Amino acid sequence: MKLAIALMALLGAAPQFAQRPFREAERRFWAFQKVIQPPVPEVNNRKWVRNEIDAFILAKLEEKNLRPNPRTDKITLIRRATLDLTGLPPSPEEVQSFLSDTSPQAYEKLVDRLLASPHYGERWGRHWLDLARYAESEGFRTDVFRPNVWRYRDYVIESLNQDKPYDRFVKEQLAGDELYPDDAAARIATGFNRHFSDEFNMNDPVQRRQEILNDVTDTVASVFLGLTYGCARCHDHKFDAILHKDYYRLQAFFANTRNENSLSILTGETARTYQQRLANWEAQTKEIRAGIDALLADSRQRRLKNELIKFQPEVQQAFLARPEERTPFQKHMFARVRSFTNEDQDAMGKRLSGDAHKRYEELKKQLDQFAGLKPPDPPVAQAMIDEGREAPRTYVLARGAFDAPGEEVQPGFLTILDPSPARIVPPQNVNSSGRRSALANWIVDPENPLTARVMVNRIWHFHFGRGIVATTSDFGVMGDRPTHKELLDHLAVKFVENGWSMKRIHRMILLSNTYQQSSAYQPAAAAADPSNKLLWRFDRRRLEGEAIRDAMLFASRRLNPKMGGPGVYAPLPPGAILARSVEETAWLEEKDPAEASRRSIYIVVKRNLPYPMYDAFDLPDTHESCARRYYTVTPTQSLALMNNELVLGWSQTLAGRVLNDAGLPLNAQVDRLYRIVFSRTPKTKERQAVMEFLKSQKAILGERLARKEKVLLPDQVPAGIELAHAAAFVDLCHALMNSNEFLYLN
Repeated sequence: MKLAIALMALLGAAPQFAQRPFREAERRFWAFQKVIQPPVPEVNNRKWVRNEIDAFILAKLEEKNLRPNPRTDKITLIRRATLDLTGLPPSPEEVQSFLSDTSPQAYEKLVDRLLASPHYGERWGRHWLDLARYAESEGFRTDVFRPNVWRYRDYVIESLNQDKPYDRFVKEQLAGDELYPDDAAARIATGFNRHFSDEFNMNDPVQRRQEILNDVTDTVASVFLGLTYGCARCHDHKFDAILHKDYYRLQAFFANTRNENSLSILTGETARTYQQRLANWEAQTKEIRAGIDALLADSRQRRLKNELIKFQPEVQQAFLARPEERTPFQKHMFARVRSFTNEDQDAMGKRLSGDAHKRYEELKKQLDQFAGLKPPDPPVAQAMIDEGREAPRTYVLARGAFDAPGEEVQPGFLTILDPSPARIVPPQNVNSSGRRSALANWIVDPENPLTARVMVNRIWHFHFGRGIVATTSDFGVMGDRPTHKELLDHLAVKFVENGWSMKRIHRMILLSNTYQQSSAYQPAAAAADPSNKLLWRFDRRRLEGEAIRDAMLFASRRLNPKMGGPGVYAPLPPGAILARSVEETAWLEEKDPAEASRRSIYIVVKRNLPYPMYDAFDLPDTHESCARRYYTVTPTQSLALMNNELVLGWSQTLAGRVLNDAGLPLNAQVDRLYRIVFSRTPKTKERQAVMEFLKSQKAILGERLARKEKVLLPDQVPAGIELAHAAAFVDLCHALMNSNEFLYLN
């Protein structure tokens, strides 16, 4: 269909869409009711209750005549809390310190220490990046890199470590540039809406714009509101009270946004100094640059003609129109097309010939003489901003088709909660519409019944492996009902009352007896509640691929604790690049092994080349928001850990770490290894099995060494240690790091 249809709709009247009335059941649906503090229930087993969470959990269990598990042992508890909050296992020294602390506050002090650790932000930042569909490449065919989008990842980690109030965290990501223009972090935060996948060279900019708006609308609704707005893109939601019109009312808040790949993050006096220096350089080089522009004018015109012909006449008209005459919609078309008409100045200069080329080189030398006056390029982020103060019109699209506009709509909220149009106030000192600010303020309004519930439910989900509402991004009719609605509301109330502090919710959860339960199996409870929805025990669950890699690096003492900065290109297995990458966007492996051994959150996220080790362990598709990861058990996971060269290398380093502890007899070596890997000493049967394994493996590897065959040895074999024993110890390390006890959160 023709682009003209869409453009015509921007100028005139359009057909109206009838609005259906809401049913009483829709108005009474639990998720749309105001959050009110429920009474804390009375329970029989009061001794088990450490805080209000336990009272709500125990009340449900007692209704079913079930009892919770007792508190788990201290070793399991420190390992559980440390992996949960930091994504790393505790060191043997940390375990010993915790075991030695017999005070009643020992566990409370542990939780406070873990929440204060910088590793907390790295661990929980990973959860948020899943929601934000974070990636460092565009996706689609070329999958080109986004070189500065990593600043958003660092923003998330720093915000979580600072315990930034969640309402501020939300507002910065939706409208940080409008609400806090002098805060560099807030400007970086708008990268949340930049993480869509994008075919940047699509030759239909209208369709490209609409697909981006759809992605942003769907993501904002699911992440912050826990609603599947996307189901209303083509018609009224089939199950939830979300109108077809509501979808585009929400989308209208973003109608004026565009990509900004070079957003300066300089602020205050630093920004003013930069602008003064730049203005001085521009004034002194004005004539030189004008001369260069004149020489390149014909070349630029030819390129412009060759590039514009690829687009529809309406887009060409928008590009060629005088800037002051462009409509808001034409301004967006210009912004999306202009990158195709630009070309590197030096490339154009090299194509000049004769006197023109000679003159170009002379002017270039003159310009170089002023290089000392020009300030260095400022640090930049990739973000989303508004294209001025006036936004293009937004229409309800029939069947969701970008070229089938209907009724015009204004920015607005969920009709069943607030049918009135949003009150838009453009910011005074920012060239922006103010629409996103209005949306952000409505989302974090304490009267909004969804936002606090959704976030505390996410926190609960990541602690227990299942949310109070299991469908963490779907609080609608087709989503799961809350297993403990009163507890969910209690947490939501506390969340807001405590200044939207995420760390205080973490602390409340971890200090509860519900969290500190053992994972022991109860046949009677399992018969009554096979899915453990009532939480009569703590469910074991496998770690994600990133946490497994980090734990292995940590155990082998190879983990580089450096934080922040551009993404890391970790080594890939042979064949991965040829199979999964594109020539123009090569994966350039780090030359420094220490850089390659940084935490997994810093490894480059390339949409068309998922890091293979993570991919085997259910890495989510970064093209869309991921609310909860799946935990499969497949043969490829075991094969990956058995045969991966990096895992084998970490096993060698771990073996060297233990064997280089001078003077340890064999029993002590095994104990030391178990403390590093499992945070405990081996049981009698385990010790016997290990000794038998080392004995038999030593004999096998000794024969191979005698035949001068290749075996895996520690990085350094200390004097006095037989090579066959050292090689057998590497295999033992490899086996323990492949065990369920290492790979699971207990």
